[in-house]
Amino acid sequence: MPKMVICGRGGCGKSTLITLMAQKIEEQGKKVLIVDSDESNLGLSIMVGTGPAEKTLMDYMGGRPVVGAKLRARIKKEGDEKVPLFQKSSLDELSSEFVSWNGKKGFMQIGKIEHSHEGCACPMGAIARDFLTNLTVNDNEWVLVDTEAGVEHFGRGIVGGVDSVVMVVDPSNDAVLLSEKISGLSKEAGKPFGVILNRVDDETKTILEDALSKKNIPILGVIPYSITMARENLKGNRLDNNMIEGDVGEILNKVESQQ
Repeated sequence: MPKMVICGRGGCGKSTLITLMAQKIEEQGKKVLIVDSDESNLGLSIMVGTGPAEKTLMDYMGGRPVVGAKLRARIKKEGDEKVPLFQKSSLDELSSEFVSWNGKKGFMQIGKIEHSHEGCACPMGAIARDFLTNLTVNDNEWVLVDTEAGVEHFGRGIVGGVDSVVMVVDPSNDAVLLSEKISGLSKEAGKPFGVILNRVDDETKTILEDALSKKNIPILGVIPYSITMARENLKGNRLDNNMIEGDVGEILNKVESQQ
């Protein structure tokens, strides 16, 4: 089963989509790991209903100073960062110190910006890339990676550790423009790419379908706007597939058929 990056512009609904997909995957009797690689996202664990683990992956590895030293050491040793930070591992082998499980659904955070002037998030990108590259998934297992807004994860090479890229497109011209950029970057990285329309009504759905068709960008599914979803998200409550009209199961089928 796929390891998949979910991306898009800020506020488009990446975390919402991941929450709905993870719930549907679990309902199908499959295991799913949600990887939060967004250094500023704070509410995803609440949305998916797992709660955060005791540590982020960065903390589990000893924190920023230790990770920074390891990165500098391997650059000095190899010159091109080929020395891995992680060994090959499966979902069952991941430590409960940095993965919180609730049934078949697991949640982990790569790391967060905790202090002013602590430095850039580049070390977190490096460990995310290496972790995903060395993470193996079996049949009936999925990995969903929530990313920061924009295209930073391409620059960091995080997409090198996954099987496909899915972008969430909300009703905005900025999202349409970004979809063309991400489509090109995904092609350059050799990863299948498709988009999911989110928070649309009949009129905006038609406009987006026309705009994306002209750019030859495949649409994998549609999630209509839901006032219930918006309200429960605002309240900080767990989200549920029953709050929307879209068929998330069909979206998963289309994503899986890309692999």
